[in-house]
Amino acid sequence: MLVRGVGLGKSYRGVGGEPVRVLNGVDLEVKPGEFVAVIGPSGSGKSTLLNLLGLLEPPDAGEVWFDGERVSHLSRRAQSRVRGASIGYVFQSFLLIEALTALENVLLAARYVGRDRQAAEPEAIALMERLEVAHRRGHYPSQLSGGEQQRVAYCRAVLNNPPLLLADEPTGSVDDQHAQAILSEMRGRVRERGTSVLLVTHRPEVSGQADRTLRLCAGRIESGYAGGRGRPEQGNSTNAPASGFRGEDLRD
Repeated sequence: MLVRGVGLGKSYRGVGGEPVRVLNGVDLEVKPGEFVAVIGPSGSGKSTLLNLLGLLEPPDAGEVWFDGERVSHLSRRAQSRVRGASIGYVFQSFLLIEALTALENVLLAARYVGRDRQAAEPEAIALMERLEVAHRRGHYPSQLSGGEQQRVAYCRAVLNNPPLLLADEPTGSVDDQHAQAILSEMRGRVRERGTSVLLVTHRPEVSGQADRTLRLCAGRIESGYAGGRGRPEQGNSTNAPASGFRGEDLRD
């Protein structure tokens, strides 16, 4: 397995300071070159799960493994090196730097891992051309539409060709044409580079592109099915790893 979560648990402070359990005993595996979609209603814990697997937040319980190594117990600095070298993340809210142009935002990925900007720039522009935002490379985020910002954020996430791509609603702000362009680019990476993709979406037409789909609801992986369109398999199936979830998830 490329990335594996074992017994993942997470709680947050709720109203009155009481802890609200978000994830409890989640098991999830993604193989090299596998495209997995996670679907479910708002508040079901999808983004929290991505954050734990992407080493952006520490789990309260359980472990995250990456390429055979337990990484959830590494120092924050060591985890940052793993993220920079091996994980691309498409954030739902884009998280572009307002003081940087679109191209400079994409090139941040190269800077994080010490790549030479001059060498990385042609690749960045080629990516932006494929997603039809290269003509906006000199513009700042405030001058871009939401869909353009999302495509720029996607280019930043994949510039370093990470073996794992985590994508939180990567087509949520784009029209159907550009959503298809992002998905085609993603599938190309899976097919040609062996990239693993774990994607969160509310859109059936997006999850239908995946090799495997998992449904997360009220803090529980309820079902999984192959091909994105197959019949859900309930409970402890090979497509939906058994989960020890209990309680309700109030985070998306």
